[in-house]
Amino acid sequence: MNTTASSPLLQADFLRKRYGEREAVRGISLQVSAGEVLGLLGPNGAGKSSTIAMLAGLSRPDGGSVTVGGTALAQDEFGYKRRIGLVPQELALFEDLPALANVELFGALYELPAAQVRARAMEVLAQVGLADRAQDKPASFSGGMKRRLNIACALIHGPELLLLDEPTAGVDPQSRNAIFEQLEALKRAGMALVYTTHYMEEVERLADRMLIIDHGQQVAHGSLAELYRLLPAAETLSLELEREIDSNLDATLRALPGVQQLQRRGSQLQFGLSDLGRGSAAVLGALAAAGVAPRHISSGRANLEDVFLSLTGRQLRD
Repeated sequence: MNTTASSPLLQADFLRKRYGEREAVRGISLQVSAGEVLGLLGPNGAGKSSTIAMLAGLSRPDGGSVTVGGTALAQDEFGYKRRIGLVPQELALFEDLPALANVELFGALYELPAAQVRARAMEVLAQVGLADRAQDKPASFSGGMKRRLNIACALIHGPELLLLDEPTAGVDPQSRNAIFEQLEALKRAGMALVYTTHYMEEVERLADRMLIIDHGQQVAHGSLAELYRLLPAAETLSLELEREIDSNLDATLRALPGVQQLQRRGSQLQFGLSDLGRGSAAVLGALAAAGVAPRHISSGRANLEDVFLSLTGRQLRD
């Protein structure tokens, strides 16, 4: 079944997964369209890998449903999995087989015609920048090269949807950037991608929308701009003053238009502002009128990490 331009390629509704007494995934829903990247974020143990396993057809949901291109796993298991490429967190490679043989093996698993496997394998190796290392064994590769080969193995059968579970773990900045460029090219070509990572800047660069989960449940969903609106303040102004302010000036500053938060630590003030330009002018004007001069001024803008920590907390997860 082919999806229309307006319908999502991947549709998951109210997925649930239990391991013994622990419910790892509790009613998560998501959808991804062709040419779109969904960033899946959450602390350790939030249910990300369990969700990816259900989307990939590796684990049966205990509740809910998932379809790819309108095909459900229960209806047509091979047809469902044929539309998906999976890049697992753990490398799935045969270290003592040449890179080309690794990719060809995955092609054979998907029952690609033997006459097409070699040409297709070389094509995806070229996509990930490894065509010149086709006859070399992964045992001699760097961590970044192994990650790229892992992606090539997931692309050999021409999937419509690519699921990536922390695909840049342990790679250097150059390899990470190369992987980003490859994924951006796949997106431009119309592939749908679900991307999980602990690196917020990766999702900020790649994802059109983000889904943040915690304790197996969805806590936020939307574009980066939409997630910023969940914060009490999206912009900050930090001041170190020449002296501490009194309670009257504190109250004046809190009442200024655009001031959404004010934290005081001695002579240090941190404001949460709705608009940095207008808010800063109002704050500095009020301080000048009170005869208080700042020694140091800095400003900043919220990022995805601020949103993530605001929604999931700052406590360590092990």
